[in-house]
Amino acid sequence: MSLIQELRRRNVFRVAVAYVLLGWAVLQGADFLLDLAEAPTWVIRVFTIAGLAGFPFALFFSWAYELTPEGIKRENEVDRTTSITTNTGRRLDRMIIFFLVVAIGFLLADRYIGGQRGAVEPASKTVAESTQPIAGAGDRRSVAVLPFIAMSSGEDDEYFADGLTEEILNSLAQLPELLVTARTSAFQFKGQDLPIQEIAGKLGVGHIVEGSVRRSGDRLRVTAQLIRAEDGFHLWSENYDSISQDTIEVQEDIAEQIATALDVVLDEKRRYAMRQAGLRDVEAFIALQKGFERFVAAHGEADQVTGLLEANRYFEQVLERVPGYPPALINHGDPYVHMLDIAAFTDTTPETEQNVADALQQAISDLSLAAENARNFEERAAIEFDLAVVTGNMRGIKRQMERYMQNEGCDNPGWLTSIATIFGFADQLVERLEYVRQCDPMAPIDAFSQSRAALWANDPEHALEIASKARENLSHPWLDMAASNALVALGQIETARSETLFHQADDFLAEFEEFAMAAANGEQDLAANLGAAFLERPDATDFERLQIHAILGDRDRANETAARVDQRAPLPISLMLVTLWCHCGAPFDLEATPNFQAVLKESDLPWPPRSPINFPMKDW
Repeated sequence: MSLIQELRRRNVFRVAVAYVLLGWAVLQGADFLLDLAEAPTWVIRVFTIAGLAGFPFALFFSWAYELTPEGIKRENEVDRTTSITTNTGRRLDRMIIFFLVVAIGFLLADRYIGGQRGAVEPASKTVAESTQPIAGAGDRRSVAVLPFIAMSSGEDDEYFADGLTEEILNSLAQLPELLVTARTSAFQFKGQDLPIQEIAGKLGVGHIVEGSVRRSGDRLRVTAQLIRAEDGFHLWSENYDSISQDTIEVQEDIAEQIATALDVVLDEKRRYAMRQAGLRDVEAFIALQKGFERFVAAHGEADQVTGLLEANRYFEQVLERVPGYPPALINHGDPYVHMLDIAAFTDTTPETEQNVADALQQAISDLSLAAENARNFEERAAIEFDLAVVTGNMRGIKRQMERYMQNEGCDNPGWLTSIATIFGFADQLVERLEYVRQCDPMAPIDAFSQSRAALWANDPEHALEIASKARENLSHPWLDMAASNALVALGQIETARSETLFHQADDFLAEFEEFAMAAANGEQDLAANLGAAFLERPDATDFERLQIHAILGDRDRANETAARVDQRAPLPISLMLVTLWCHCGAPFDLEATPNFQAVLKESDLPWPPRSPINFPMKDW
């Protein structure tokens, strides 16, 4: 008897199939139960590893032993004329059919029920597990919550009004039936006395919430109203006279009344999600608004890290009162990521190396705690993606990006757009960001990211259209750069040069783009001179050096610079960002960057990326 025949006789193949199906069903059930218990993600990994470890033992057992009416015996102790392996095989066949039915049931449940469950329950899923889109934009009522006006002039009254606004906004955003404009866009209209119809038109919403807050000692008066934008009709309005201690109840009632006026049916699960979304602490949301204010201002300063650390003092006040609050933790980790980025492109000393190690640990700690306390599975998925990038554990990151592209939520993970753009997801990202921008239409960085993705998707016409349309309402140097890059990719160099595409204050970007345009136009001497002049700038780092060497076709110096970055970069994202901003394909050879090469191999990301802009001097 051949080996294959003997394996069949001893039911080894049947046992293998039954074991795989049983293991899959057990893991699905465990995943569901662990979701309900909000267990950490490593628990399901332990179950998976245990299941894989048991597989060879199951095969060995089926080969070496036989289950007889007298019990388990070694196969060589059983008389083949009395063997019941055929009967056992029939039982295994029935078992396999049963588990196939169970598997189909799980798949159908996940397809038609799973997405709805995740949309209304507390945070429970990881990015690898969340696959179902929420309701499409066309099926949802749209609303923007404008900053409530502070009618009193106490020291913190304006921050109090902003905090109350954000609490209402966050509560409404938990309802899948509503498309709620993000804080970034809604707060653009703070202090502006514009008609409701004009604001609604800019934000692309059908309803506006506005209100006012007055505080006097312990007394509190809040006025809120929901307005239908097309005709200015008030769908709901209410005045609240209470004391400051009742602020949370007032905020919750406003959110629930607005949802009801918009025909959203509120069950206990939805109410729970709405309550969990906010801080539920007045002093904490005042501190959070102060932190946001300093955080935004710091990103426009030359020394961003110092300003961000100042903002952290407020975020730490929030975390003292509401431990684990995800938005405060994410922003608290931002200056440490900036430190890591700076370390990748500048020389370090033993002292700064220790600072880098401390910064990396702090960034990981903040993101890990934020993921553990995520308020819904979309938020957790976004945080876990960024955590994977910061830890360098990017195995499976490609599948995470695939799942993100399938969803329609407003979530926008910080690093995902950068990585997805250069590693084969640019065309899908253009469509995905179209939805994200409906949620946050006044965010210039989202418009820039979408234009850049279109450029990488080999559609410079669309990239130019996106950037040009965004620039009609928004002002940001990166949008100017997106328009310039699209024109260069289209071969319209002189048009790019003749238009005023840059804010005069941002000479750094303007000088670099001037160099890139000369290089793309094949003006070798001019490009070389402009590149050399740029590298004389005191604020130029290896981030710019690597791009300039690559664009000029100096392969050796590009590889030398890339190797230097690879040795000191705490994060693999550093060399990915150089590649993204260069628009020149692979700016270095993988052999020069062994650490980066190992990350790409582990993550199964393709290399080399395409070149959105043709630079004639770069011949590799």
